Amino acid sequence: MASSAMHVSILSLLLLATTVSIPHASSRAAPSQADGGATGGKAVYTKVCDASRFMAAGLDMSKYRYCNASLPYGDRVRDLIGWMTVEEKVSNLGDWADGAPRVGLPPYKWWSEALHGLSSTGPTTKFDDPKKPRLHSGRAAVFNGTVFANVINSAASFNESLWKSIGQAISTEARAMYNLGKGGLTYWSPNINVVRDPRWGRALETPGEDPYVVGRYAVNFVRGMQDVPGHEVASDPMSRPLKTSACCKHYAAYDVDDWYDHTRFKFDARVEERDMVETFQRPFEMCVRHGDVSSVMCSYNRVNGIPACADARLLSGTIRRDWGLHGYIVSDCDAVRVMTDNATWLGYTAVESTAAVLKAGLDLDCGESWIVQDGKPVMDFLTTYGLEAVQKGKTRESDVDNALTNLYMTLMRLGYFDGMPRYESLNEKDICSHDHRSLALDGARQGMVLLKNHGGLLPLDPKKFGAVAVRGPHAEAPEKIMDGDYTGPPCRYVTPREGISKDVKIWHHANLTIYFGGINMHIEREGNDREDLLLPKNQTEEILHIAAGSPNPIVLVVLVILSGGGIDISFAQGNPKIGAILWAGYPGGEGGIAIADVIFGRYSPGGRLPLTWFKNKYIHQIPMTSMELRPRPDHGYPGRTYKFYDGPYVLYRFAHGLSYTKFRYESSAGNGTAVAGAPIKQVVAFQRVFVKAGGAATVGFSLKVCEAFGIVEKTAYTVVPSGVSTVLLENGDTSSPSSVSFPVKISFST
Repeated sequence: MASSAMHVSILSLLLLATTVSIPHASSRAAPSQADGGATGGKAVYTKVCDASRFMAAGLDMSKYRYCNASLPYGDRVRDLIGWMTVEEKVSNLGDWADGAPRVGLPPYKWWSEALHGLSSTGPTTKFDDPKKPRLHSGRAAVFNGTVFANVINSAASFNESLWKSIGQAISTEARAMYNLGKGGLTYWSPNINVVRDPRWGRALETPGEDPYVVGRYAVNFVRGMQDVPGHEVASDPMSRPLKTSACCKHYAAYDVDDWYDHTRFKFDARVEERDMVETFQRPFEMCVRHGDVSSVMCSYNRVNGIPACADARLLSGTIRRDWGLHGYIVSDCDAVRVMTDNATWLGYTAVESTAAVLKAGLDLDCGESWIVQDGKPVMDFLTTYGLEAVQKGKTRESDVDNALTNLYMTLMRLGYFDGMPRYESLNEKDICSHDHRSLALDGARQGMVLLKNHGGLLPLDPKKFGAVAVRGPHAEAPEKIMDGDYTGPPCRYVTPREGISKDVKIWHHANLTIYFGGINMHIEREGNDREDLLLPKNQTEEILHIAAGSPNPIVLVVLVILSGGGIDISFAQGNPKIGAILWAGYPGGEGGIAIADVIFGRYSPGGRLPLTWFKNKYIHQIPMTSMELRPRPDHGYPGRTYKFYDGPYVLYRFAHGLSYTKFRYESSAGNGTAVAGAPIKQVVAFQRVFVKAGGAATVGFSLKVCEAFGIVEKTAYTVVPSGVSTVLLENGDTSSPSSVSFPVKISFST
C-alpha cells in the first residue's frame, strides 16, 4: 500500500552563548560565562579582549599581547600562559577553570552537553525556570530548546545530511544561549562508542553497532556543530574558526557501565589489537581525521590494564600524533579520581595519578562539578593536586603549559577572546525556531522503523477506523521517556496518545488497538546495563491478552515500541493477531506527531535498524565482559554484531526495516576471499534517497579500494586481499527481497 506523500528509501552499501560574563579582576570565584552577567548587576561582555572590560577591572588591555588580534593564535596563547603563575596555570586544568583575573583572563566552565539538543546536564547550560518568572524581569528568558530524537533514532535514518543539519541547528541554539549568558561554547558530544553488546545501557546515545556508520555519524554531526561556512578547511587547521566545539567520546573500548558488579570505574577491557583498530578506534579516527573534531574524551575504563586517560600510546601517540587532533583531550568526569579511588591503578596516590595523566597527554580534568565547596568543585584532581605534582617533580611545568596551549587555542578559534560577529546577533528567537522544530519532526519520522506489517495493515485509513483503542504504559509517556537521556526541556511535547487523537477518536472498545510499550531510563541508561532483552512481563501479558480477546481470526493490533536497544518481541512477531510492529525509539518532543504521521500514512517509513535485535537466548551464550568480536569456539562464545554473528538468535537483523512501498533499499558486499576471520560483511557506503510515489532514482557510489575492500587481519594491519569479492545491492525489506550483485576482482602488479 502506498501513501500519496513522499516516499523514503534508503540505499546502504554493505561489503562480505549569548554573551560571556566576565567578572572583575578581584572576583576570583565570580560566576562564569553561563550565569555571571544575568544577575547581580554585573556587566556582560561578548568577548574577553574588550578594552572596556579591562578598564573596568583596572587593567590596560594594550599591555597584553594575547589580546592583539593581529598576531597568530599561537603567539597570543604563549603570551597568555607566560603571564600566569604556576598556581594560576594549574587552577585552569579543571572544567571549572578559574581563569587569571590578575591578568584579565576570566573563569570559564568547559562542560556542556548537546547529544541530541542542548542539555541541562552539566553546570553551564541554564534554562530559565517558568515557575520563577520574577527572576526573568528585564532580560530575555529561555525556557526550552529543540530536543531532537535520540541518536539511535537518527542513526536509523542512515541520512548523513540529516545528521549534519541536526548539528548545525544545535550549534545555532548553543551560540544563542552563549549570547544570552546562559551557555558555553564547548560541548562534550557526540557519543560514538560502538554497541558491542545488546545489554549496554547507553545504546540509545550512540549511532549503533557498525563502526563505519558510527564514524560517518560522528563526522557529519561534528561538522554541523563546528564548521563556519567558508572555513571548512584551512591551511593552518589550528587557526580554523569554530562555531562551537564538539567532543567525540568515550575513548576507548568503553561499553560496560554496570553489569553484575562489573562497573565502568573498575572494568579492564581486554582487547585484541585487531579489534581495537577495526572496531573500537575506527569511529574516533574518522571523527578526528575527517571531522576535524576539536576535542576527544577519554573513558573511565582501563584498556589492557592501563587507564585510558593515562595511556600515552592511546592519547599522545594515537589521537594527537597519528591522527592529528587539532584540539584538547578531556577526561570523563571523575575518570582521574577513579584511578586512585576505584581502580587503584598501581597503588598510585592522587598526586601520582595527576602526573600520569598529564604526561600521557590529558589536557583537562572534568570533575563532578555539582559537588561544590565554597563555590568551587572539590573533585577536579588536576586543579587540586597539580601544583603538588609539579613541586615534587612528578610532572613538569611544561606539561601543564602544553595542556593549557591546547585549551586556549581551542577558545581562540571559538572567538572567546575576540568575538565572532557573524553569530553575535543570535538570540532567544533562534531557539525553538520553526525550522528547528520542523527538523526535529522530520528527523523523528526518518528514524521510525517498521518491523512488521502483516497483510499491509499499515498505513491506517482514519475514515475506515473512526475510533481506536490506545493502550500501554507509554501511551501517555512523560517527557523523560520520549526525550531519553542528556536532554533539556523541549520546545513542545506531544505524547503518542495526543498524536493519535488528531486523526481518530480514542475509544476503549474500538475494532483496532494501538499499544504503546517498551522500556525506559529505569532499565537502560548511563550507569545501568540491562539484565535481559525482554519486554517487561506485565506488558507481554497485556498485549497477549488483548490479542487473544478478539473474536476475529486476526485482531487489528498495532504494537509501537519505545526503546533504545533491541527487545526480544518474538511473541509478537510470530503472533498473527498482532498485525504491525513499529519501533519509535525515543523520538523526542515531536515524537507523538511523528508516530501518527507514520501510522496514518502521511509519511512512509524508511528507517533501518542500526543494530541487530537479538533474541534473549543470545545473551546466555556470552558474558557482557567478553570483548572479542569474533567467535570464540574454545569458550563457546558466538560472534558479535552483524559482522561476526550468523547464528539462530537474531530476531531482526542489522538494517532491517519495511516500507509501505517496494524499493531497492540497501547495498552490501559479501567477502568472496578466503581470509581467516574476515567479517561476514561490512558497511562501506550508504545514502538515503527521497523518491516520489511511482518514481525512480539513480544513485551512484564511488568506492575507494583500500577503504571499501580493506580488512584488518590478525596482526592488526589493514590489507586488501587479492581475488574476487562480491558487491551486493540488497533490499533490506525482508517482505520483498530483491538484490543485485556483481563481482569485483582485485589484483596487484609487482
